[in-house]
Amino acid sequence: MNLRRSVRAVVLDEDDRILLCRHAIPKPTGTLVVWAAPGGGIERGETPLAALRRELHEEVGLTVDSDPPHVWHQQVVDPGPAPGYDGVVNDYFLVRTPSFQPRGAMSDDRLAAENIGGFRWWGLGDIAAYRGSEVFSPRDLATPLTALIAGGAPARPVQLGL
Repeated sequence: MNLRRSVRAVVLDEDDRILLCRHAIPKPTGTLVVWAAPGGGIERGETPLAALRRELHEEVGLTVDSDPPHVWHQQVVDPGPAPGYDGVVNDYFLVRTPSFQPRGAMSDDRLAAENIGGFRWWGLGDIAAYRGSEVFSPRDLATPLTALIAGGAPARPVQLGL
C-alpha cells in the first residue's frame, strides 16, 4: 500500500483553542469540507520536524524553534485526500502559542491549489457541539483533544481513527 507520510500541528493558543484549516476537497458527489490541523507531506530527505516547521511557515506563518512533542498518530486509507496515494499517515505534534492571525508564506492561489480556503480558531466546546455538514479530521476530534488539553502530551502518541 502506497501511503503519503504527513505531519500536522495541534496548534493550541492560550485559551486552549485549536487552529484548523478549512479544506474543500472536490468529490464526484460534491465538495467535502474538512477542518484539519495545519501540515502536509514530508518531502524526500526531510525529517518530520523539518517538514512540520516548513508547513507551519508556509500555511499559517508560525515559526517553531523547539521540538514539539509527538502526540497523535493516524493512518487513513482513502485515496481522496492524497491523489496518487492509497491514503495518508499523519503524525501530529503539539504546538502551544499565543493566538495570532494566520497568514503564511503561501499565496492564496497556492493555498487554494492545496484545497485550503481559510483558517479558524476553534474552542473545544464549539467542536463538540458542531452539527453542520462540514467534518473534522479526525472525525471525533473532540475526544483526543479533550484528553490532550486535560492531560498534556502523552508518553507515547495516541492512535487515532479516521
